[in-house]
Amino acid sequence: MKEESPIKTLCPYCGVGCGLEVVPSQGKVPWQVRGDRAHPSSQGMVCVKGATVAESIGKDRLLYPMWRESLDQDFRRISWDEALEKLCDRICTVLAAQGPDGICMYGSGQFVTEDYYTAQKLIKGCLGTNNFDANSRLCMSSAVSGYVQSFGADGPPCCYDDLEQTDCAFIVGSNMAECHPIAFNRLRKYHKKTPHARLIVVDPRRTQTAEAADLHLPIRPGTDIDLFNGIAYLLMRDGFEQSEFIQQHTSGFADYAEVLRHYAPEIVSDRCGISIADLETAARWWGESGRVLSLWSMGLNQSSEGTAKVRSLINLHLLTGQIGKPGAGPFSLTGQPNAMGGREAGGLSHLLPGYRFVANPQHRAEVEQAWGLPPGRISPNPGRTVWDMIRGLEAGEVGLFWIAATNPAVSLPDLVRVKAAMRRSPFTIYQEAYFPTETAEFAHLLLPATQWSEKSGTMTNSERYVTLARSFQPPPGEAKADWEIFCEVGRHLGFEQQFPFQTSAEVHAEFVQFTHGRPCDMSGISHDRLQQEGALQWPESRDQESGIRGQEESGGWGLGLGVEVQEEALQMDRDLSPAPCNLPPGAKRLYTDLQFHTPDGRARFGAVHSRGLAEPPDPDFPLVLTTGRLYGHWHTQTRTGRTEKITQMHPNPFLEIHPRDAEPLGIGEGDLVEVRSRRGWARFPAKVTKAIAPGTVFVPMHWGTLWADNAEANALTHPESCPDSKQPELKACAVQLVPVQAEIAVREELGVMG
Repeated sequence: MKEESPIKTLCPYCGVGCGLEVVPSQGKVPWQVRGDRAHPSSQGMVCVKGATVAESIGKDRLLYPMWRESLDQDFRRISWDEALEKLCDRICTVLAAQGPDGICMYGSGQFVTEDYYTAQKLIKGCLGTNNFDANSRLCMSSAVSGYVQSFGADGPPCCYDDLEQTDCAFIVGSNMAECHPIAFNRLRKYHKKTPHARLIVVDPRRTQTAEAADLHLPIRPGTDIDLFNGIAYLLMRDGFEQSEFIQQHTSGFADYAEVLRHYAPEIVSDRCGISIADLETAARWWGESGRVLSLWSMGLNQSSEGTAKVRSLINLHLLTGQIGKPGAGPFSLTGQPNAMGGREAGGLSHLLPGYRFVANPQHRAEVEQAWGLPPGRISPNPGRTVWDMIRGLEAGEVGLFWIAATNPAVSLPDLVRVKAAMRRSPFTIYQEAYFPTETAEFAHLLLPATQWSEKSGTMTNSERYVTLARSFQPPPGEAKADWEIFCEVGRHLGFEQQFPFQTSAEVHAEFVQFTHGRPCDMSGISHDRLQQEGALQWPESRDQESGIRGQEESGGWGLGLGVEVQEEALQMDRDLSPAPCNLPPGAKRLYTDLQFHTPDGRARFGAVHSRGLAEPPDPDFPLVLTTGRLYGHWHTQTRTGRTEKITQMHPNPFLEIHPRDAEPLGIGEGDLVEVRSRRGWARFPAKVTKAIAPGTVFVPMHWGTLWADNAEANALTHPESCPDSKQPELKACAVQLVPVQAEIAVREELGVMG
């Protein structure tokens, strides 16, 4: 029997952005999923999450709109008409009573770009509030602000081909082997067969990534800047700085050099908890390598000094001229499948589509004009971040809280406080594919959303490849695509002109015009081209020959705002006055001409000292808790918890603790341990191991109340955040440990005494 032609799509899990092929199956699961060998990023490889993604799509689905007046009632099914009426009536009520600031939406890197874009148009444009934030705030916002401050614009400058061309890979704050496995597989294969290539891994844990390293630096949590500045000190001491590059292509070096004077090897060794010999080896390998590639993820970003950490790492590249060439550069590994697309579409509270900023009056005017809105409609003030939304609920300032495609009742820090705030919400909409989830407990209105396999849309991965994730089966029940829901709400509120879209391809065609001439130029990309040619990497301008062809195929350059004449659309684009894109057609890497998006075209050094952890250990809470992902599970298990093979791989949460810390507390392998912070507590079975640095303990982040009892990592974490990126320090908080049996014995004794 001849196999049907496979449907090409994209894995909906991490930011690697692996291409998948789907074909019908005669087995228990109606679809077989395999890697797409033609996809440039993954080259046919697939991890366990991608291979099993079809197993969960039909389980525990939210099929119809559901409603309840108060949280102590049960949900009842309602029609879409009634759901939209309730939602829109509430929006109008809040606008009248509290103004636009009373409306908040919290979205997700699980959105396709078309979802992100229509949400921005509705919330920031039509409703006039910038209170849209996404769970990318917990993920990549420090990388965004670090790139912007150092280079003048967001956007990872590297590509996955660099994994196979570098002389030295420097991985910090990322368990790449488990969290971005397919990208790591490419690096690992290259490293094994390339004798001169070196791999340095910086992590308090001896992870699977660290096991593969030539040099593992198990630094103390919060000492990343000390390490980077210490390496820079040694690079300068030993003459590895590239003076010509620094003079011609950077600014701020003198202030940076002054900072480095305070990071002698003896000081850095003591602060980081590593040997001077290992520190010097890391600096020498960086300095001697012709091509250095750094890779990082949440371990840097999720910090109260996340932006400063990212900039300090980028400083090492500027000091040694390691950027704009194959095998070299600072490469942030995006956490979610479309966190990059969200950044491009303006999906954080300070952004607008096309890498624009709400604080920039020209940017606001450009977007207002293109959206057919009156001048001044878009607020000049950055909106509420997700934590500001929580505080707004506490203060009674938020009258409508709209959550879509994310699970904040598990993923936000300080969950005791978060849940109390969400219980105070007068009206919460939860737009989700699955039911139940932990967040559904706090919702008044549930809206059923489609997910992977049921809607078409684009996603951008860590190396700026845009892939079309195609639908291949009908939505279950009455589920709708997120972008369709946003459009229907917009039309119900009277914005028919702004939401004429009938297909996601039409949404995409309008969105990409906002990127024309911008650093993230995708104006030459269309659904048609992606379907015909496969994934395309930006910059891909319509001004390039292939881009013009793609736009002609998709029906012209109109912005979808009722413009009849193509010339009018072209004039509208000219009026946007975009910043020039400085890359040649088909460029895999950014900044190959060493011209940056700053006013003077120079990259900027960041002169920053280390401040350390926002909550360092003390006698009452003597250990540092860090959190992270496991290979099989994804975020809060909304999908992977419903996948049998994965739950068998990782059935239970656990606590990693070093024997030196376990022994004085009488903690043995498998013992149940209560972990306490200043905010809450949780319980985990102990895994006693030398694979974690003394003084540090680790728990995985995936288990909410739906999947385990009292095992929420974020019941312990705090909300202190980076002042620039507003990203919380989810990677470190101070804790104490109490063996549960010992605690029970004490309580029994007290009970007897009482």
